[in-house]
Amino acid sequence: MTDALARRSGALSPQPGGAGNLADILERVLDKGVVIAGDIKINLLDIELLTIKLRLLIVSVDTAREMGIDWWEHDPTLSSRAVRPAPPPEPAHTEELAAENARLRAELQSLNARLKEPDDL
Repeated sequence: MTDALARRSGALSPQPGGAGNLADILERVLDKGVVIAGDIKINLLDIELLTIKLRLLIVSVDTAREMGIDWWEHDPTLSSRAVRPAPPPEPAHTEELAAENARLRAELQSLNARLKEPDDL
C-alpha cells in the first residue's frame, strides 16, 4: 500500500514520525478489535497426536464489555472483587459413613476368607 493510498484510507496518520502512527493504529485496534485465530496440528504417520486451537481477541476493556466479555471481573486470581467459591461442605453424616465403611470392610474380609476356604463336599 502506498503512503498516499494509506493516508486516503486512514491507515496512516498525517502526523510526521512513527509515534503518532503507532498510537493511532493502537487506538483503532483497541477500539474496533482484532481477532487472531489459528490451529496447530501435530501428526505422525497420519495419526493426530496434538491439536492446539488458538483464538486471540485484542480489544479495549470497554469494547470487550460491550461485546459481553467480562471474565476477568469474575476470576478470583485476577480480581480482588471476584467472589471466591466456598469450599465444599463436610458431609453431615461423617460418623455414619465411617461406620458403614467399617461394616463393608469387615464384610469384604469375611467374603475373601470364605473364598479361600476349601469346599466341603
